[in-house]
Amino acid sequence: MTSIADDSERLLAVATKAALSVGDPLRAAFRSAMGYSYKRDVHDIVTVHDRASEDRISAVIMGEVKDSTIIGEERGPVGNGAVHWYVDPIDGTSNFARGIANWCVSIAAAIDDRIVAGVIYDPVAGHVFTASLAGAWLNGDRLAGNASPEEARAVVVTGFPNARHVAHIGPGALDAYGELLDAFLAVRNLGSGAIQLAHVAAGWADATMGFDTNAWDIAAGVLIVTQAG
Repeated sequence: MTSIADDSERLLAVATKAALSVGDPLRAAFRSAMGYSYKRDVHDIVTVHDRASEDRISAVIMGEVKDSTIIGEERGPVGNGAVHWYVDPIDGTSNFARGIANWCVSIAAAIDDRIVAGVIYDPVAGHVFTASLAGAWLNGDRLAGNASPEEARAVVVTGFPNARHVAHIGPGALDAYGELLDAFLAVRNLGSGAIQLAHVAAGWADATMGFDTNAWDIAAGVLIVTQAG
């Protein structure tokens, strides 16, 4: 019988293997001619590479951990195992499709609703952010968050407000954004919620905020930020 700590390390190794397995094909497709289709609206797109990446990740995970359920952004739940995997094959698809180098692969593993392993892989920059119950790392080096305690010295990375926020909240969304701009040193939208969480964990940004997020968007990033302190 293995401990939760042992399971955490084992699942992190599988998550990392699965994420790295799609690096080469995604880099090859990036900034090539590609089409895309729409999901919820014109602001929510998907490419063939999202689906192919998710399929490849799922195959690696299922090959390594038979007792798995995969909750992916593109294919939905697959399997009925005890280990739940939250997979975003390309977080930042709009960036990916248009040649902007802010996108990543995000994979997290959960046991009994507890996230125990996570990886965020930025294939363009070569950054592999990982976390287990033992800590968080960037390319093998230990991470320790270093957020400024003062708003005036802090950088916030956020996708707020987007078109959906404005539609739901109205002009108040833009007023709130104005308050952020006034209060903080800088406000940036990197176009990928997972990358934004990873940058906070690395100490490159001080805070992030998001609304209407899905588990596959944030599961890995939340663990990495938490384990970075």
